[in-house]
Amino acid sequence: MRAWVAEVLVPGGGVHVLEVDVEAEAEAEDPASLAPRIDAVLALSQTAEAGWIDQLYVRPGCTGRGLGERLLRLALERLAGPVRLYTFQANTGARRFYERHGFRAIAETDGACNEERCPDVLYERPPAAAPAAPAADRLRTGRGRRTRRASVSCT
Repeated sequence: MRAWVAEVLVPGGGVHVLEVDVEAEAEAEDPASLAPRIDAVLALSQTAEAGWIDQLYVRPGCTGRGLGERLLRLALERLAGPVRLYTFQANTGARRFYERHGFRAIAETDGACNEERCPDVLYERPPAAAPAAPAADRLRTGRGRRTRRASVSCT
């Protein structure tokens, strides 16, 4: 994942990477385990009509720890207007996550227009009346490719 982020996602803009401080979590027996690891990635873009979450990815095994919520709060702080994203129809976990955070499905596709050819759903969250809580620590900002995809698997 680190190579994909560095070589593909970061060069285009609007990327935030969440790294876990593994040193505090690692068992010191394995020095390689002390290196920071990327556990979540967020890529954003803005159009005149809406803010877009182009990517929101949490590493498998790291879900349920608040990483996605921290990145989503950051996205809502940074983006203007309604916030939109696509996720796959079959990704029920992501759909529940977004719906729990105020997003509503506004359109579905058969997947013919996305790289994975998987049916997807367009979500939108109207502008918030009040700003979101400050985003969490250890976020890095760079430049990343925009693909308008909020999930990376179709299972």
